[in-house]
Amino acid sequence: MAATVPKFRYLSAWFCPFAHRATIALEHHAGRINYEWVEALGWEQRADKNNVTGTGKEWWYHWKADELKRANPSALVPTLIPVDPETNQADESKAVYESLVCIEFVDEISKASGKDKLVPSDPYEAARVRVWAEKVNKECCSPYYGVLVRKEESERKEHFEQLLKGLRSFSAELAKTPGPLFLADAQMSKVELSLIPWAFRFYVFEHYRGSEYVIPKDDPSLDAYHEWLEHVLSVDAVKRTLPDKDKYLVHIGKYADSSARSKVANAVRRGVAAHDLDDEKDEY
Repeated sequence: MAATVPKFRYLSAWFCPFAHRATIALEHHAGRINYEWVEALGWEQRADKNNVTGTGKEWWYHWKADELKRANPSALVPTLIPVDPETNQADESKAVYESLVCIEFVDEISKASGKDKLVPSDPYEAARVRVWAEKVNKECCSPYYGVLVRKEESERKEHFEQLLKGLRSFSAELAKTPGPLFLADAQMSKVELSLIPWAFRFYVFEHYRGSEYVIPKDDPSLDAYHEWLEHVLSVDAVKRTLPDKDKYLVHIGKYADSSARSKVANAVRRGVAAHDLDDEKDEY
């Protein structure tokens, strides 16, 4: 008797790089997991009556799906809600959220083995993957928002230099394996999925911040990173998930002109890293 394939309602948002992590995990395990995409967030523009953004306007999430607010106490994407295969009923009491957690959860519940696993079976390699997933999250992903949201040029530059430092560190670690990925034998891992959504989106810097914010391609310390990026963006499970560049460029303008009022934007606006957002302090 064939095993039942797990099914989920996937509460997501097309523009969100955090959710993008879970999307890649789900597509990586396509055939082992079924999911129904539910667009759970939407934006609207309002006047900046309290001068929060200082731009004269604010972009708010004018709606969050009721299902998202019930299932996730932070009402953030990604959120996965299991669906009973017999009754086809969703069980919100078992919702899974937080993007890095979702990657590992999807990998585990897929029952994949060998090179298909995003977190290796080998305890040492699994530990290394978890450490570096957290490391790139803090050092290569969070600074993205500082470059876009902070208003002072010196602050933007500081965040960009932090990002480059993180990418160089990651590039040096990549060089320790045969390449081009974090694990040997071109095995996709949680590390890749942690960084891909932002690495894909770095193109927005040149448009909104100028040519001095382009990730340099003539820096030998970033050679392994660029080889890695070229490879991961060619993987079918990744290509299927990439948002339209022009559409995303328009979306991220909300952050580039500092008018976005998401929890991430509010956290960066008050001077902390995106990964240190606080549900209460950064509510909007």
